[in-house]
This record gives sequence, C-alpha cells and structure tokens, in this order.
Amino acid sequence: MIASRFVLLAAALALATARPGLATQGEYGLPDIGSSAAGVISPAKERMYGEMTRRELRGLGLTVEDPLLQDYLTRLGYRLVEQSERPGQAFTFFWLRDDSVNAFATLGGYIAVNAGLFLAAEREDEVAAVMAHEIAHVTQRHIVRAVERAQKDSLPIALAMLGAMIAASQYSDSRSSGDASQAALASGIALMQQRQINYTRSNEQEADRIGIRALARADYDPMAMADFFGRLQRVSRAAGSGASQAPEYLRTHPVTTSRISEAKDRARTMEPAASLGGTATGTPLNPLLPDRYALRDAGGDAAGPLHSGVSVFELARERLRVATAESAVKARVHYRDNRREDPEAFGPADQYGMALAQARSGQATEAIERLETIQVAGPARLWVELALAEAERQAGYHARSDERHEVLLARQPGNRAIALAYAEALSMRGTAQTGRRALEVLRPLLAIGGEDAAFQQQYARAAELAGDEVRAAEAYAQVAYLSGRAEDALNQLERLKRRDDLSYYERARVEARIDEILPIVLELRERGIRPGMPERGLGLRVTSMH
Repeated sequence: MIASRFVLLAAALALATARPGLATQGEYGLPDIGSSAAGVISPAKERMYGEMTRRELRGLGLTVEDPLLQDYLTRLGYRLVEQSERPGQAFTFFWLRDDSVNAFATLGGYIAVNAGLFLAAEREDEVAAVMAHEIAHVTQRHIVRAVERAQKDSLPIALAMLGAMIAASQYSDSRSSGDASQAALASGIALMQQRQINYTRSNEQEADRIGIRALARADYDPMAMADFFGRLQRVSRAAGSGASQAPEYLRTHPVTTSRISEAKDRARTMEPAASLGGTATGTPLNPLLPDRYALRDAGGDAAGPLHSGVSVFELARERLRVATAESAVKARVHYRDNRREDPEAFGPADQYGMALAQARSGQATEAIERLETIQVAGPARLWVELALAEAERQAGYHARSDERHEVLLARQPGNRAIALAYAEALSMRGTAQTGRRALEVLRPLLAIGGEDAAFQQQYARAAELAGDEVRAAEAYAQVAYLSGRAEDALNQLERLKRRDDLSYYERARVEARIDEILPIVLELRERGIRPGMPERGLGLRVTSMH
C-alpha cells in the first residue's frame, strides 16, 4: 500500500505540473500590477518559441505562402493591433492550410488563422472579430500567465492531496485505505480541472470585452463577434449533438448562449469609431510595422471595404479557396458546380476564383478572358491585375505579363506581393537575363526579407540564374532554416564556408549566420531531432480561446 500510495502521489504531481490552465488573471480581469508573468519567460524567448511554431508548421506543409494573401492578413491584423491595449507590440499573422473552422494564438504574438475559418465567414468583420479576440489574449499575456499560475497552483494542490492520502492510510482496512487514496487523487485532479475552467472563463470574458472594443475602434462592426459565434452555434445544432459534428472552433473555443448575449450587450454600448479615436485610415501607431503594411499605401490599397460591388475580402476568400484546394482541377469543378446550381449567385468573386483555378490547371486563355470581364476599382484592382499577369504567364504571353508587372511595380514600388509575383514569373523562364532582372526587382526587399520564406525562395532562384552561387546558397540555407530544418541549413552553410573563392565579406557573412544557427541546432540535437525532421515539440502551440 505504501508503494502504491507513492505511485498515486507521483501521478498527482505529474498532472499538477504538466498541463497549465489557460488563464491566470483574477475573476474580474484586474490590471497587471506587480505581476511576475514577465519573469516566467522573456519577450525574446516568447518570440523565439512563436517563430519555432511557425517554422514547424511550415516544415509540415501546413502554412499558406501566398504573398498577396499574407499581406492582406497582416494588414487586417495590424488594423486591429493599432487599436489594441498594446499598439506597439510586434505580431505575426499567418494562414494555416486547414479546412477546420479555427484559429489560435501562441507565444510572441504569433496568430494563425485556419483557411476553414476564413471560408466560413460571410464578411471581413467576422474574421476581424476572431482576430481581435486572439490579439487580446496576447496583449493581456494570458498564455504566459497560464504558466505562472500553474506553477503557483501545482505544489499546494499536490500537498493537499498528499495530506489526504496520508490520512487515508490510517484506516485499518487496507481496502478502505486504497479507496480513500483513490478518492483523494480524484478530488485533487477535479480541483485542478475546475480551476483551469474558472481561469479560462475569466480570460475569455476579458478577451471578448477588449476584442469588441478594438473592433469598434478599428471601424469594424462590434456586433460581428456575437454574430459569428451565434451562426457557428446554429450550424453545430443543425449538424447534430455529436461533438465530432461541431465546428472545430466550437470544440476548442466553447461558446455559450450567455457569452453570445454578453457580447451583444457590449457591442451595443460601443461608441462610433471616430469618438473612440479610431485610426483605421490614419498613420500606423506600431513603429515595428513595415510601410508596406500601412493601411493605405501609395496605390490606395487598404484592408477595408470596397468598390464596384466586390470587396478585397471576397477576392481573398476565393484566392484562399483555390490555394488550399486539393488541386486546381478540383477547385475548378467546385466553381463549375456552384454556377450550375445557382447561376445568378455566381458573382465577380466567383469569376475571380474560377479564373485562378483555370490558369493553374491548364486553361490560361480561358482565365484571361474571364478576368477581363471583371470590372473592379480601388483595392480590388490589384488582385485582378496580378491574376491577369499570372494567367498571361501561364499562357506564354511573357511580354504582356512583364509589362503588366512593370506597371504595377511602378505604381506601388516596394509592394511585396507584386515583387514576388514578378520575380517568380521572370525566374520561371530560366535565363541569366531574367534572373538578373528578378534580382533587381527583389533587391529593395532584401533588408526586410530575412525571415520571409517566400522571399528567400525567390531570391535564391534568381541569384542562381544570375550566376551568384554564394548568394543563392545562403538563401537556400535560409529557406531550409525557415522550414523547420535548422541542421540542414547549418550543413549547407558549412559546405559553403569551405569554398576557397569566398570574399572576405562573404565568408564573414556566412560565419555570422553559422554562429546564429548553431545554438538552435545544438538544442535540437539534445531533443533528438536530426536533419530532415521538423522541429516538433519546440514550438509552444496554445489554442487561446477556450
């Protein structure tokens, strides 16, 4: 009995320390006065673990690396960040190639949005509502506080369980003693679980409240959060009572009728954005936000609504649908079937999606004809123009494609999506001349493209075509690193370092990068992760809405 009792205690201690609750603030969401949460993990470590999470997901092929979609999501996210509790904090927004309706935030301000959630939304305000909630979890440090609270809770609960188990051992009947010990263990586990639920509810209430306020300040509909929650709840009920039939969002982010009612009540109290000091069309408040993500750039593009009856949101939704489809042919079939079922509902956004699917499945000429019929202006114009340039390249009209890209680049110099699309079009022709031009197009982004996997991939190919083998090797190594293969990247750099034709500056640059990657590789080796294996387990993924 003594041995079994210590086994039970060990199990209790393991459970007490293994799974922290997701909330640590008080029931009433009091300000963080004198909290030691920042001492649990430094901001630099938070960013490191957040980036590890993204690298791991990218290495598994789960991220969507479309530059136009990425810039759209970042603009949308920072429009909300500027109205958050900490507008100067750095955030990273990225897409997940997952058709479940879900989103999550993790350490360091990394926020992922599943393709399924975006495709399920009926308007941009609903997506903004989810993102505002996730941003609030980060700004209020709920994830870090979870670790802190778990550390504080574990020992008192474990000691209480030990006391109960020792008391149970005083029974003369060994069978009664065993039952009492089991009861003590069950009670301790139940207590931990209940405290997790309580903390989670507190965090959710605070994130809802702060998120709705950010929505209103960013000139979004503050009622969108309650609307989206309510619609998902209705879909879940219509699907049946089985948990597997409910949207993933509701399984990982439980929504109750009272929570929806509270969200509606808060939304009704929101003042107009202007009176709250909203800056949705003004200068970004976040000094870390690159100019290319400003809410309105030189070409007039914005994350917000629209012109000519079609919105950027609608076009982004269809572009994401095609980008995450099992194949371009299946995406084309989807649009064909939808048009057959309801021809009148097949609007400009559907035409855009069908054209993308056609261009990527061998019907580029038909795609060009379809895109030329779509009349748009303002923010949506860039999306159609880039789709036309892509279709022209696919059809072999390289001069037309180049000319269109050049016009777009002149109109919006430094635009990441345009530069990467043009560089890809040039590099696919495979000549030294097109490689050199691609390098010229990409060079303005070089200073800010270090952690940009899509940029590094295009830069590596362009440098390779242009004959700059050293720059190409460096960029390919960075692609490997950003794809969760740090040791592969290190090995590539070590081979590059052994070349005897490196200049002094090239060798210094390579050695500096080796020094940066080596500590990460050593940590991976300690965890048994070798070349070709993703950095699984290093990134701390935390679903933040529970």
